[in-house]
Amino acid sequence: MRCVSKFFFVPFSIFIVISLVFKEKFCLLKNICLLLKLRIQLMITPKNMQFMRTILSVLLLTVFMAANTSGFSQETKKKADSGYVFTIVKQIPATPVKNQYRSGTCWSYSTVGFLEAELLRTKHDTFSLADMFCVRKAYSEKAEMYVRFNGKHNFGGGGEAHDVVNVLRNYGMLPSEAYSGNVIGEDKPVHGEMDAVLEAMINAIVKNPNKKLTPVWHQAFDGVLDAYLGKVPEKFTYKGKEYTPKSFADMMGLNPDDYVELTSFTHHPFYSRFIMEIPDNWVMNESYNLPLNELMEVIHNSLNNGYTVAWGADVSEKGFSWKNGVAVVPDKNAPEIAGLETAKWEKMSDADKDKLLYKFDKPLPEKKITQEERQLEFDNYQTTDDHGMLITGTANDQNGNPYFLIKNSWGTDVSPYKGYFYASEPYVQLKTIDIMVNKNAIPKEIRKKLGL
Repeated sequence: MRCVSKFFFVPFSIFIVISLVFKEKFCLLKNICLLLKLRIQLMITPKNMQFMRTILSVLLLTVFMAANTSGFSQETKKKADSGYVFTIVKQIPATPVKNQYRSGTCWSYSTVGFLEAELLRTKHDTFSLADMFCVRKAYSEKAEMYVRFNGKHNFGGGGEAHDVVNVLRNYGMLPSEAYSGNVIGEDKPVHGEMDAVLEAMINAIVKNPNKKLTPVWHQAFDGVLDAYLGKVPEKFTYKGKEYTPKSFADMMGLNPDDYVELTSFTHHPFYSRFIMEIPDNWVMNESYNLPLNELMEVIHNSLNNGYTVAWGADVSEKGFSWKNGVAVVPDKNAPEIAGLETAKWEKMSDADKDKLLYKFDKPLPEKKITQEERQLEFDNYQTTDDHGMLITGTANDQNGNPYFLIKNSWGTDVSPYKGYFYASEPYVQLKTIDIMVNKNAIPKEIRKKLGL
């Protein structure tokens, strides 16, 4: 009888490793079976048995490590070669992402988040403020305004950043634990029925069927708000101490007069104030008007000095993709972005071009935004006021293009960036309606021009 030589066994083991790593026609299972078959067929002496067991153990460990290393390398390469890869340059501390859910109250969530970030900056403490307290108070004031204008005014669930600051100034503030606004059996805001009931009610009041308004119409309206959102407590306990909404606001130490709104449009003089002509500006608050380059300078200066920026913008754009976590303005006049010659690109339909432009599979060249183009899109209703968010930082993509880090209020479940997304600098230049900042974050030269 013959025994298998160790010098024959080692090359055979190496063959198994090579066949696995380089994916030859023999799989690992087949190779191991061959090895076992060989072991049975050949007469192995006890002296060689322990040697082969050791070699087999080392072999299996080597195969496992090689396979896993190969898989990890391929996965890493896949992630690096596809989609957007962002590197955060600057990030301002912010409170956790909330979820406005089925309500049109982004203006409250974004600006409350802005105030919460201010408290992180000033008091170095985390507050969760009551978004629905601001909604409740603003809705009541909207009803008064709507009736005063005989129904010829905007009425609904929308609003602007200054609405939250006005509530802080006039009524104070509550923590979320003292006023959640969720009293109808839902754990998140669901406002469809409430919005419809309030609109029908206020329109019935404006029709004035009694030929004069009753002295209790506003009390009745507030009663509906109380039913859907809960009655606002006169006093509450927070961290073992009793507060009223006003005394709680005093404890927070934020000055409503520190916050100003800025925008950039040419139909009003620069460095002046004007009433933004957007439906949700129901209180007709004024914004300061700056050239586009100075508006962007304010944003960057705020972030560089530790201040977040409340951002009102248009996200009803093809270039905005929540599921991909990006907002961009691809340049349709750059055919090289699709890897095509100019002649081929020009022959393509707009639909086919859009398929290539908005695949979101990699960064593309973006448009150079001008003041004139920004104005034209606003004048033609191509830029509308539809969402409030919070700018919390800056980032670059893998090609070095600049972006802003945006905190949203749509929860974290669908978002690839846990409730945040990245808006390119051209997108912010083109689609910003207005911003709110702490006036101390505005560069001194610009503040001087604005008289602040």
